[in-house]
Amino acid sequence: MKQSARRKGLKQVFLYIVWIALTLITLFPIYWMFLISARSRVELFSNRNLYQTTIFWENFVRPLFQGVYGQYVVNSLIVATGNTLLVVVLAVLAAYALSRYRVKGGQNIFFWTITNRMAPPAAFMLPLFLLYSRVLRIGDLQLYDTHIGLILVYCVFNLPFAIWLLKGIIDGIPTSLDDAARVDGASTVGIIRRIIVPLAAPGIAITALLAWIFAWNEFLFATTLTSVKARTITTGLVEFVTVVGTNWGEMAAMAIISLLPALLFLVLVQRYIIAGLTFGAVRE
Repeated sequence: MKQSARRKGLKQVFLYIVWIALTLITLFPIYWMFLISARSRVELFSNRNLYQTTIFWENFVRPLFQGVYGQYVVNSLIVATGNTLLVVVLAVLAAYALSRYRVKGGQNIFFWTITNRMAPPAAFMLPLFLLYSRVLRIGDLQLYDTHIGLILVYCVFNLPFAIWLLKGIIDGIPTSLDDAARVDGASTVGIIRRIIVPLAAPGIAITALLAWIFAWNEFLFATTLTSVKARTITTGLVEFVTVVGTNWGEMAAMAIISLLPALLFLVLVQRYIIAGLTFGAVRE
């Protein structure tokens, strides 16, 4: 018994050491980026230690308030939040329909939806650019370099993933609850709003988190389909690389700032993450 308890204790200590090591490996690039953002150009190329007691705030203030990067952050917030709201609403409706209504070819429709997420984004780049810049441009109405243009494009990739995730969650909700609600006179919209959404809230939260992060981090389409007005912070970081050199301090500072909204959103929905990932995984 003592040897078994000792082995169990040693195993737990080993696992703690492994997790601590993995955590340090994961966080070290962020810490290194913070060190770069906190130093001036002179300190950056002269001081090579891993400690920093002061912060060179000009790396944060100049591009964010005196440059265009503040607007880039706002654009990213608008696009990511707008896309998340649209994706969640459409995904809940589509997942409910695929889960509850047994139509002919329903499984084929579901599989076709997932294949849109499997396709490489680069395959859509040229057709979408031509559509946005020429075909869909009618007078003052255009989608190129607009927030709504990026929001709609991101739906092509985020919506299939959200439907796939929410369908499994809604499948885990008993249909008897729907039948009981219909007996009480509830409509389909009432069932979704009063039964499906509350019970699937953990899954909806994790879906919203993943959709928001995907939209926030997206680079390829934001670079191709925007120029000035709707440019996002992920594409703006490239502007620090010029023909005369790279402004490492300001680039690292803006990268740190671009992490903060995602971390804040993660903190707000963290209590739903575990429940959302495991909801509906076990059925009786």
